[in-house]
Amino acid sequence: MSNFYQIIFGFLATMAFITMVDAWINAHATFYHDPEKGACGYDTSKEGYGLETTALSTVLFDKGATCGACFEIQCEGSKWCKPGAGTIKVTATNFCPPSNGPAAWCNPPYKHFDLTLPMFLKIAVYQAGIVPVQYRRIRCIKQGGVKFLINGNPYFLLVLVFDVAGAGDVTNMKIKGSDNKWVPMKRNWGMNWQVGYEDWVSNESLSFQVTTSDGKTLKFINVVPPNWKFGMTFEGKSNF
Repeated sequence: MSNFYQIIFGFLATMAFITMVDAWINAHATFYHDPEKGACGYDTSKEGYGLETTALSTVLFDKGATCGACFEIQCEGSKWCKPGAGTIKVTATNFCPPSNGPAAWCNPPYKHFDLTLPMFLKIAVYQAGIVPVQYRRIRCIKQGGVKFLINGNPYFLLVLVFDVAGAGDVTNMKIKGSDNKWVPMKRNWGMNWQVGYEDWVSNESLSFQVTTSDGKTLKFINVVPPNWKFGMTFEGKSNF
């Protein structure tokens, strides 16, 4: 490809990204009090997400596929919005389940964010309970490399992938032992991916191939050393 076409392609890609992040979508937001663990599998305090997180309604959560994605949110069109509050940026770490009654904000087809209380209070007052908001997907900014928490038992391997930058949400994972070929992993729940005992060996180093929702793929070769044990976390040397 000539330099001219490379420049044009880069310009068009940049404009497409700008268009994407500038598209605000209407939704609503509430708050909840216990964000430590949730339906994505993250322990938000141990794994670095802190309180800058949100639970998503059924439509947005997409059966866990949106776990790890990042959003920018602003309160809009309510007397309960804090003047001049600007926007907040949060990572999807939990699920807001459907319910019955008039306050079923997390039921389909609603687009709804159940924020941690500190994040809700940045844009609205406590007495509001619920406020209209606008949101848009943004790129996740993370420190360090992609991380892998190894869980499971002698019969299957369960890997939680987290601290993913860029798109944030993982759509495909593969695993490879020291002497094996790449094997597809299946999403178990949230951002936990699993593989059967026949596709890994406990005394081998492990490599992962991770693909995010924007189509980008990274390989983490021998990120897990041969002496790994269940419950250990390993950090890759790169991120999206």
